[in-house]
Amino acid sequence: MTIQSMNYVVITPVRDEEANICSTLDSMVKQTVLPREWVIVNDGSKDGTGRIIDEYASRFSWIRTVHRQDRGFRKAGGGVVDAFNDGYRALISREWQFIVKFDGDLTFDADYFEKCFEEFHHDGKLGVGGGVICYLSEGKKTFEETPSFHVRGATKIYRKTCWDGVGGFIPAPGWDSMDEIKANSLGWTTRSFPHLHLVHERVTGSADGQWSTLIKYGRANYICGYHPLFMMSKCVVRLAQRPYLIGSIGLMYGFLSGYLLRIPRSDDRAAIAYLRNQQIRRLLGRDSIWR
Repeated sequence: MTIQSMNYVVITPVRDEEANICSTLDSMVKQTVLPREWVIVNDGSKDGTGRIIDEYASRFSWIRTVHRQDRGFRKAGGGVVDAFNDGYRALISREWQFIVKFDGDLTFDADYFEKCFEEFHHDGKLGVGGGVICYLSEGKKTFEETPSFHVRGATKIYRKTCWDGVGGFIPAPGWDSMDEIKANSLGWTTRSFPHLHLVHERVTGSADGQWSTLIKYGRANYICGYHPLFMMSKCVVRLAQRPYLIGSIGLMYGFLSGYLLRIPRSDDRAAIAYLRNQQIRRLLGRDSIWR
């Protein structure tokens, strides 16, 4: 099977992306390998997002839109999963080989998906992949540091057999980590493609504020079942990064408050056991998904 014949579908949850969505739409329609279907889910936007995506859907038959009512507030983690699931249920195409969760504030090259599928074509064990997110400032790219096995939630491509094994997303912060943990525990590999860049038009977490974002990340680590020793080590390492001290405090507060508030964790005990084993191996300097 050739790269050009790869059959994939894309689901994009969007909320108040009027300022950025056209960049994503224009980048997608220029792809050398087009999706079979692209479902864009308007998650209760109050701006002109809905009008813009409907206009593009009227021009391109493979673009479809779903409009959700405004819930009245931002729902960290669970909101994007709810919107994605509505898009998933709305898919008409069923015979796809790959499914993509994709954000609506990205700009990317015309051969982005073609090059992504080249990676999957050459690695039959690759279950989850995607490019790396960068930000442009005065013409220079900056990147967020992430583990080698992690693919940012803004651009995640799943092989169908891997997707079926993972069973979808947990409706909570940490959904974009728990999927990779389970995929790796099932024998798949997951990784970002460092040579493929997507420009994120809005800095991650900017919609919620820095402090709330730090707490959300710590809470996501709790929900995924991070080992307390690994979390402590993570916060110590975080002391050397901006914002100094407050970054580590926010992460640890988010993590510990999960215990205090008795917030439900992932119920996949096998995946959590696998994750904790990998984290202990990492702390001991052994091979792990962190390499």
